[in-house]
Amino acid sequence: QVQLVESGGGSVQAGGSLRLSCAASGSTISSYCMGWFRQAPGKEREGGARIKSVGGIGYADSAKGRFTIAKDNAQNTLYLEMNSLKPEDPAMYYCAADFPPRKYCRGGSKRDFTHWGQGTQVTVSS
Repeated sequence: QVQLVESGGGSVQAGGSLRLSCAASGSTISSYCMGWFRQAPGKEREGGARIKSVGGIGYADSAKGRFTIAKDNAQNTLYLEMNSLKPEDPAMYYCAADFPPRKYCRGGSKRDFTHWGQGTQVTVSS
């Protein structure tokens, strides 16, 4: 049974940077499709970035040019580097994985992931 634990959230100044981590235990993540989502109060959980087992990467329009997703197989950890943070970025950020391993990852919506972390809070101040 895999467990995903997010960390690295906090409060930053607008225009600043933050790096989120998702540590996995119970299973290796090297062969699994994974991604980052966020959910603000009163809004639907939305995808931000995802990575496929073969290394393909996709970003939502809101994240393009600002966020970078990376996977460290040696540390069994997924990262999200966030730059140029905006006032609309504050939310609970979630790490997700899709099991079992797939040759081609599914579309990338929240319905395409089977395992989730507890989330980490991100706040942006003006």
